[in-house]
Amino acid sequence: MAAIIDRNHGFKSLAQLPRCRLQSYSHFDPSMHDSTHNITHTSNVTTTLHKSYSTPCLSLATNAKQEVESPNPRIEIVSGQKAPKVHDLVAEVAIALASGVKPTPVPSGLGGAYYMQSRKEGNSNNTIAVVKPADEEPLAFNNPKGFAGRMLGQPGMKRSIRVGETGLRELAAYLLDHGGFAGVPPSALVKICHVTFNVNVNMGLTSNPPFKITSIQRYVEHETDAGDLGPSRFSVCSVHRIGILDIRLLNLDRHAGNMLVKNFNGNHVAGKAELVPIDHGFCLPESLDDPYFEWLHWPQSSIPFSELEADYISSLDPFKDAELLRTELPSIRECSVRVFILCTIFLKRATAAGLSLADIGEMMTRDFIGGEESWSILENICVNAKANLDMEILSNGSDENKEFDEMFAFDKVFEDSLNQDQDDVSTLSADGKPTKMMRYSSEGARGKLIDPRLTRLVQESGIKDGCGPAGISIPRSASFAAHSKNPDTGVCVSFEEMKEDEWSSFLEYYEELLPEAFLQKQSTSMLKQRLGYSCEF
Repeated sequence: MAAIIDRNHGFKSLAQLPRCRLQSYSHFDPSMHDSTHNITHTSNVTTTLHKSYSTPCLSLATNAKQEVESPNPRIEIVSGQKAPKVHDLVAEVAIALASGVKPTPVPSGLGGAYYMQSRKEGNSNNTIAVVKPADEEPLAFNNPKGFAGRMLGQPGMKRSIRVGETGLRELAAYLLDHGGFAGVPPSALVKICHVTFNVNVNMGLTSNPPFKITSIQRYVEHETDAGDLGPSRFSVCSVHRIGILDIRLLNLDRHAGNMLVKNFNGNHVAGKAELVPIDHGFCLPESLDDPYFEWLHWPQSSIPFSELEADYISSLDPFKDAELLRTELPSIRECSVRVFILCTIFLKRATAAGLSLADIGEMMTRDFIGGEESWSILENICVNAKANLDMEILSNGSDENKEFDEMFAFDKVFEDSLNQDQDDVSTLSADGKPTKMMRYSSEGARGKLIDPRLTRLVQESGIKDGCGPAGISIPRSASFAAHSKNPDTGVCVSFEEMKEDEWSSFLEYYEELLPEAFLQKQSTSMLKQRLGYSCEF
């Protein structure tokens, strides 16, 4: 949505929107990466930007000259047009920009963020939105708080989330919070034109940018955040709803500072304060990662889900939501969508098995024992599912080759026999007939010809009889080694490399392994409860 502001501060949609094309963050110029080594930390706000560095997400397919020459501030929705309440939010910001309001930098946080006020002058409670430019995220080249140094598309603060892509995830969290169940504020991805944001001049940029791509989120009035109060002040409902969202999105950064407290008003009655979740840029990682759930050890998370919450979880459709992500956010990577599907299935099955929010969160969190990090229960389930998939693929390959091998086995043996006759006449028997050829056997190779060369290959590969399905000998999958964390990659299973048919088979194995894991978790939780009740402090 592009808005034009008239003299009466009204707005109307443009008759024809500019046609834009999203570029992949993963394709960047290596020479640009080399230039990042010359970046020095700076926090100065300046007005000099270069278009090629400030427009990482879009390339215009219409008349760019007209947009550059127009001096008026403008805001246009890039993604999130169908999200409820987004158009109202963008319209308010468009009116504010036309009234001369300038973005106000937010001093806290690691990335560049700005408040947008509803008018140029007034009281302190007129903030309507928070905008975060993509090129000012933590570690991005225009970061205003001294955390610059990487180009868009490179690994960010979290290895599984790339620099410049947190804004997509802010919108994804809002789209997936159906009916405002967890209370995620309205969010969108927008293009803001002719508004001054930060630029690091030591990058050699000399001109003002025509626009920047930013995330935008409705500002929420609040008294404080969860870090200033004890968890007993928060309602069970708020904690559960935020936890359900975090599980679905595999939130890697749910700390107390991004849960705002509403309806507190100095009331110290336990369980009355409501929480509002914000800052979802570290959700939907590209691979299974170690999440951080502030609520994990709060007492509310150990309370069983209410009937309303259980019904909401039961109604979730991970595949329908995945299609929503692909449609509304086509630039989000498929591996992130698959992580979302896994986590939503995990939530649904665990809830149906009677597990609490705390139980589910613990199963998704990695353990640190003796200074070493080990995979979470969820990751181990995925490792085993991938191992089963590998065995299926290898088994199918063996079946395809079996007919081929049997077709040419006789010819191969006969040819070897002829060669042997020519090399060693002593192989002939007394009556001049050749010795008997190799016989089929019901042992060892399951009816195949027994060839010493095959025996040697089996011995070298370490294959043992009966370790695969239906007695088929299969070598140990490399995936089994993933039970110990790989410090080089930090990834237990790569979903990006799976083909569609492999992904479907993986999901089947994944769901087959869940019931046993949930039973083990229930047993462990019951044991902890008994030990807790028997201890005296």
